[in-house]
Amino acid sequence: MSNSYGFKEEVANAISHGVGLILGIVGLVLLLVKAVDQQADALTITSMSIYGGSMIALFLASTLYHAIPYQRAKRWLKTFDHCAIYLLIAGSYTPFLLVSLRTPLAVGLMIVIWSIALIGILMKIAFVYRFKKLSLVTYLTMGWLSLIVIYQLAIHLDVGGLTLLAAGGLIYSLGVIFYVAKRIPYNHAIWHAFVLAGCACHFLAIYLYVEPI
Repeated sequence: MSNSYGFKEEVANAISHGVGLILGIVGLVLLLVKAVDQQADALTITSMSIYGGSMIALFLASTLYHAIPYQRAKRWLKTFDHCAIYLLIAGSYTPFLLVSLRTPLAVGLMIVIWSIALIGILMKIAFVYRFKKLSLVTYLTMGWLSLIVIYQLAIHLDVGGLTLLAAGGLIYSLGVIFYVAKRIPYNHAIWHAFVLAGCACHFLAIYLYVEPI
């Protein structure tokens, strides 16, 4: 197992998502403070906790993977990193589906998304270095399954929230171009920047516009 990134690239990779880790912790605190201040119900607080926790898990896993140079540790950290992608995707769905919507269709989609995430995590644990293209397609498919409830989201979210949600999805998707473009210098750090931007859009959509029905 070798790492294709040079030292300077790995520093950029680690710092970029290290910043994300700090912002993720702050974001979770803000979400919970707002929920408690508004006397939100248990489902809302739980959904926000799951979402915030998934952000922290993603950025923590990525930061550790790129920051720690020991190859023996990198296998496990890479597994953690890739599993955390599934957690963030499913975690990002949770407030929209279980707080803003709470419809049978939303609950059904929630079950599907978390089931895919669980299967994906188990596959990553068993075959972390295999099925890379399938994993990438699965990530993108999971994200755009949100179109199933786009009509309901359009009703329950303000136009600003819907715009931020769509912008986040587009930013993540465009960032994949740099994720796979291995010949571009610092391609992975650029991908990290897209992840930060996409995550910021979704955080703002949730913090500013997701309210219990």
